[in-house]
Amino acid sequence: MGASGSGKTSMRSMIFSNNPASLTSRLGATIDVEQNHVRFLDDLILNLWDCGGQDAFMDSYLSAQRATIFSHVGVLIYVFDVESREMAKDLEYYHDCLLGLSQFSKDASVFLLVHKMDLVRESERFAVLHRKTAELEKASGDISVRVHGTSIYDETLYKAWSSIVNTLIPNVRNLSKHLRIFAEACNATEVILFERTTFLVIATSSDPSDQAADPLAPHALDAKRYERTSELIKAFKQSCSRLREEFHSLEMELADFTAVLDEMTKNTYILVVVHDPTIETAAIRMNIRIARRKFEELQGDSLVS
Repeated sequence: MGASGSGKTSMRSMIFSNNPASLTSRLGATIDVEQNHVRFLDDLILNLWDCGGQDAFMDSYLSAQRATIFSHVGVLIYVFDVESREMAKDLEYYHDCLLGLSQFSKDASVFLLVHKMDLVRESERFAVLHRKTAELEKASGDISVRVHGTSIYDETLYKAWSSIVNTLIPNVRNLSKHLRIFAEACNATEVILFERTTFLVIATSSDPSDQAADPLAPHALDAKRYERTSELIKAFKQSCSRLREEFHSLEMELADFTAVLDEMTKNTYILVVVHDPTIETAAIRMNIRIARRKFEELQGDSLVS
């Protein structure tokens, strides 16, 4: 949800319809509510409700359609235009949405996206996002919220949506645990599991507390590596589509590391990053083949539990 023109439909089309940022300007305004049923990890169906932000629609959501809109909600994603000139009205609608959630979906997670950050000077983005985060947390009262600065022109969009989807996957910690076991078996620096269609990150072998790795440590990992990888692979897949070629897998053997991206299950891809120069890509692929059946079982268990 969010005001008209805040960028809700553009980000949805990029993440779930694989449209490039250059085509989002052709999208029209959302009329009332557009519902999309996205199959995510085969048996998990995400019901996305893209709610038009015009005042007449917002008033309807918060009155006549209140029970329909706010019942059985898993996640509320509210989008704020970073350069909005009607922030007071945006916050008023947002507060009314929180009241709707508290009435019909008390356990729903709340994500706030401060969108169009590309319009802010790069040198000012951190300060602007910090100020907006404080403002939105204050407006949210006692409700726990997660705030992300996003833009359709960089990796921030993938970081935000990976965090959102991650909250909807049951038992994701079990997947991470087995990715760590797999990484140790391969002597890999890191292993990342992506959803096949969106290339959003599902789970990684790294401990969340190690996300900001010591830059002086051996094989230091970039804190933005997940979302940048999602963005780059998505762009590469789009290039393949334009050439009428189908993307299957990818191997990179560079001076510092080797990376293999391959299908893990019918709904996921796995990226294995290795810094040991003695490990061949054929060995990594063999380990992926051996692990496929186990991860099919784990994926099923995660969705059932």
